[in-house]
Amino acid sequence: MSLRFIKTLIKLKLSHMMVFRLSFFGAFWVDGTLFFVQLLMFNTIYSQVDSIGGWSKGEMIIFIGTFSLINALNMVIFFFGINDLPSKIRYGTLDHYLTKPISPLLRLTFEHVNPGSIPLVLVSIGIIIYGMNISKVEITLFNGLGYTFLVILMTLLWYDVELILRCIPFFVLSATNISRAEELLELCMKVPGVLFKGIFKALFYFVLPYGIMATIPTQFIMKTVTPLGILYSIGVVLFFTVLTFYLWKMGLRHYKSASS
Repeated sequence: MSLRFIKTLIKLKLSHMMVFRLSFFGAFWVDGTLFFVQLLMFNTIYSQVDSIGGWSKGEMIIFIGTFSLINALNMVIFFFGINDLPSKIRYGTLDHYLTKPISPLLRLTFEHVNPGSIPLVLVSIGIIIYGMNISKVEITLFNGLGYTFLVILMTLLWYDVELILRCIPFFVLSATNISRAEELLELCMKVPGVLFKGIFKALFYFVLPYGIMATIPTQFIMKTVTPLGILYSIGVVLFFTVLTFYLWKMGLRHYKSASS
C-alpha cells in the first residue's frame, strides 16, 4: 500500500513538472551549475595542499564526492517535501495531511521528489570513482556494496536531523531562524570529521552528527574505518531514527490545527 502510494506521488510530481518543461529542465541546469561551482571552489581550496588532517588528495576527492552524493540524494528524494513543514505547522495547512487516510509523514517525505538533482547523483559518483582512481583503490563488490550501504545510512541520518529541526515549531511559537542555523550546521558536513578535535568532535560526532555523514563512507572505501566505527555509525542512525519518530509523534500531539 505504502509503496504504491509513493509511486503515485512520484508519477503525479513528474507529470506536473513536465507540463512546465522549462521548469523541469531548468532544475537540471540550476542544480548542475551549483554542483560545478561547488566543485570548483573545493578544487581551488585543495589544489595547493597534498594532505589535510592526514588525508591525501584522493581521499579528499572521495570525501567531496561523498557529501555531494548524500546532498544530491537528499535533494532528489525528500528535501523539498519536508522543507516547508514549519510553515505548514505555523499556518495550519498540516491539517490537509492529517485528514487523509495515509501517513502524513510518508506523504510529506515523498510528495515533492526533485528529478532535477539526478545529474548531481551521477556526477558525484563520477567524482568518487575519480578519487578512487587517484588513490589506487580497487573497486570490488564488497567495497561497492559496503560504501553504498553506508551512503544510504548517512542519507537517512541527514533526513532524521532535518526532520528533527523542522519539528521544533510544534513546540515553540517562533522558529524563523531554523533554515539559517541549518545552513551553518551543514557546513560541518563539508569538513572531514577527522579534523574535529575536543568539544567540536563531541558535538559533531554525537550531538549533531554531521561530522560522520561523509567521513565514515570515505574511511570505509579507504579501509581506514574500524569495525567499531561502523557499528557506532549504525547505532547513531538507529538512535536518531527512533528519536525522529518520537518527536514527530509528540509534535502531532502538540499541534494546534487551523480549526482549533
